[in-house]
Formats: sequence, C-alpha cells, structure tokens
Amino acid sequence: MSDKTDLLGRLSAAGVSIWLDDLSRERLQSGNLDELIRDKHVVGVTTNPTIFATALANGESYNEQVRELAARGASLEEAVRELTTADVRHACDKFRDVWQATDGVDGRVSIEVDPRLAKDCDATVAEALDLWKAVDRPNLLVKIPATEEGIPAITRTLAEGVSVNVTLIFSVERYRLVMDAYLAGLEQAKANGHDLRSIHSVASFFVSRVDSEVDKRLDAIGTDDAVALKGKAALANARLAYAAFQEVFAGERFAALAADGGRPQRPLWASTGVKNPDYPDTLYVDQLVVADTVNTMPEKTLHAVADHGRITGDAFVDTVTGTADAAGEVYAALERVGIDVTDVYLALENEGVDKFEKSWTELLETVQGQLDAAEK
Repeated sequence: MSDKTDLLGRLSAAGVSIWLDDLSRERLQSGNLDELIRDKHVVGVTTNPTIFATALANGESYNEQVRELAARGASLEEAVRELTTADVRHACDKFRDVWQATDGVDGRVSIEVDPRLAKDCDATVAEALDLWKAVDRPNLLVKIPATEEGIPAITRTLAEGVSVNVTLIFSVERYRLVMDAYLAGLEQAKANGHDLRSIHSVASFFVSRVDSEVDKRLDAIGTDDAVALKGKAALANARLAYAAFQEVFAGERFAALAADGGRPQRPLWASTGVKNPDYPDTLYVDQLVVADTVNTMPEKTLHAVADHGRITGDAFVDTVTGTADAAGEVYAALERVGIDVTDVYLALENEGVDKFEKSWTELLETVQGQLDAAEK
C-alpha cells in the first residue's frame, strides 16, 4: 500500500495516535486486534462500561471463565472485576511491543473505574489503585471521569504513580481543571519519589455528543441563523481545547516537570463516530488532525477513514492549529442565537455518567445471569 493510499498511515504520520474504542475477548482471541495493530496502525485501546456490557452479552468466549468463577463461589463484583481485567491485561500484553517502541507514549489500554463512584472522590481513588494492582501492567491507563469529584481524584491517583485517562470532558473550562489536576498530580508524584517518566495521561475530550446536543437545541430555536450553525459546535469546541493544551504545556509550570521527565497530557478525541447521517462519516477524524493527539475510533469509523478519509496534503497535514479564533466565533454565534453552552455541558456530563451507570448495571445483570446458568 502506498503512502498516498494508506490514509491511516498518513494520519499516524501527522502525529495522531490511532486507538480503537472497543475490546472483547472474541477480538483478542480471533486475531482481529493483532490484525488491526499490524495493518491499521492501531496503537492503543479504550474501553468503557458500555463496551464491556456488549462484549459480555454477545459471544461465548467468556463461558469457561464464568464457569470457573461460579465453581469457586465468586461474588458478582469479583466476577465482573476478573472478567474485565483479564481482557485488559491480555490487551496490554498485545500492545507491549508498541509501548516499548514509543517509550510508553502509546501501546496503552484503558479501563474505567466503576461509574457509580463518579460523585465519590475517595472511592474513585481506591478503585483506581485497586484496578492498577489487579491488571498489573505498566501500559495500563485507569479511566476517571472529569466530574467535580473526579478532579481531585485524578490528582491523588497520579500522585501514587498511576497513569490516568481522564474521561467525559465536554467543556474547555473543565478541561483546564483537568490539566491543572494533572500538573498537580505530577508535582505530588515527584514529591512522593515516583519517576515522572513512567506516569502518562490522556484527556478524553468528547466530540460528536456535543454536536448531537447543540444541534437538537438549534433545531428547537429554528431560525435561519440557528440552523446554519448545526454541525459546527463539536469541532470548534475541540479546536479551542487544543489551543488550551498548547498554552498550558508550553508554560513554565510544565517546563519544570518536563525537566524531571514529565510527559504532556495529550488530548484524546473521544466519541468520534458520527451520529448524524447527514455529516461525513469521517468528519471528527479528518477535521481534528494535529500532532500530539489521540483519536479513539469505533471500528466502523476506523475502516471508513482507511477507505475514504480526507487526510490530504503532505505527511504533516494539520487541520487544527491556528483555528482557535474561528472556533471562538462559532461559540459567540451560538450564544447570540440563544444556546446556553454551560447548560449544554452540564446536560452532557450528567447524561454521560448516567449512560455508563446503566451500562454497568447491564453488565452486572449479564454476568449474574451467566453465573446462575453456570451453577445449574
């Protein structure tokens, strides 16, 4: 495949780390993940409660372990922990070579704390440390939601030398708090004697969900000016986030940490599968090409980009740098037509936590059903 036709290769060459937003035991055992690593430039995996609920509900690859768990009388919580951490540990091992080749930047696999703890800082920290020990792999990232209670939990977890994927970020204002929590975590980790080179973090900034919520509100307003802004909020939001990233990690506070081996906390574009069929299916990849970022894609989006992504120009294509002013104008226009952006972000965060809690409940119910069946 030539450089011109290897669109995912061009994306990678432009400085975007391609991570898969999915994991299942079937994918691990079938060789599918190995194929994506080998042929599709995939250098990491993210998971969440919805992904695990789907994986456990579909397929028979978990049956043997479920029978073993039932035979020894494992509790439901123990069973879920062992089933999910086994998959993540296996995936971490598959990415070990990538992790070593990139000096720990990529080859990462994420696992999320129990979403029911999103409003409990102490419990989130305890769960994060337990997951880190349970998986026992240096290329793990523990996912912590960027709720108000999650912000101090991020700092405390990093301070223990644990690498973190901060999830459910919707606003630039909250993202700045996340970056501050990361820097504080590195400062405390240094004080605690940890090697900063071993601590990594990404900040998962959600994209498509912003357009879904804002577009719904623009349709309700219904004016020509409002409708003309549909499909613009999510990219503008992400581009403003990247400008904030550049500002913070070019600052003196991070420079002092970098001198001791501290790594920048890269923005990760999450929720990049397009939900509106009227938009190009590679929109949230093509328009967020910029160095020092991660794009975590559902497999459908990954294949769409490989087939017809608009990764144009030379190897150093950049569709983000220098766009902050225009992005700011989009948000000024949204406010002029009556969009309450603060309320948008609050609604999205609450919805995100609620969705993951429901998925976790589905996961628990699925595993309980499998344990019950195994005991018969």
